[in-house]
Amino acid sequence: MFVLSFGIIVPMMLISNALRHPVRERFARAYHAACCRIFDIHVEQRGEMRQERPTLFAANHCSYLDIIVLGGIVKGSFVAKKEIEAWPVFGFMAGLQRSIFIDRRPRYAAGQRDTLSERLLDHENVILFAEGTSSDGMRTKPFKSALFSVAELEVDGRPLVIQPVSITYTRLDGIPLGRHLRPLIAWYGDMELLPHGWTFLGLGRLTVVVEFHQPVTLDAFGSRKALAEHCSSVVAQGVAAALAGRTRSDGLRPEGGPAPLLESPVVSA
Repeated sequence: MFVLSFGIIVPMMLISNALRHPVRERFARAYHAACCRIFDIHVEQRGEMRQERPTLFAANHCSYLDIIVLGGIVKGSFVAKKEIEAWPVFGFMAGLQRSIFIDRRPRYAAGQRDTLSERLLDHENVILFAEGTSSDGMRTKPFKSALFSVAELEVDGRPLVIQPVSITYTRLDGIPLGRHLRPLIAWYGDMELLPHGWTFLGLGRLTVVVEFHQPVTLDAFGSRKALAEHCSSVVAQGVAAALAGRTRSDGLRPEGGPAPLLESPVVSA
């Protein structure tokens, strides 16, 4: 089934990319959604995803699976480190999805910002893994403020909107994913990609919670550092809530009463 999906959707993506046709985003989303079904990944979506474009989605990162999980929900381009472009198969697929490959060394910061700005000014969504690396998924690492340089952008005279997103892998075949099972799902450190992926294929049904938190803008915080800290805090709370089995985090108590996460202003979705 994977080969069939690959054989049908990929040629359509190649053609639509070459023609710069808007339908290319639908093909990419359909491909990722098909991968989730094939690999038996059950996605629980919470919160309201911002529909207006462009939006910069800032998410945590713990596995290559994050790409097909988010890619099956969000129409947009991923930001990836430049090394991935040269990877066999994965580099080809990332390019097919119009990923934005960036060199994260400080001297290339201006070029990174310009590349991201081009996509956003073209009213395309961009998906950023704001930790700058992957983790075990039990907690989030601080978001890197340098990756939020594009937040200063204005589109059509309005500030760019950033929406924090938390991704949490919670269960494997109905069993809570504790620390001993997490290395089977999360890909981090010096783990080898292909052996890890092969092991994952035989694991069973995986449940992942994706929560879209309140959108924000840079002018509500005054600096990229404060913005990054806010997004990191909100996402961390979303991960903690999902791991604890709570059904709500972004501004609501489990019983449904209001309880704002932070005092920082937000914008409407």
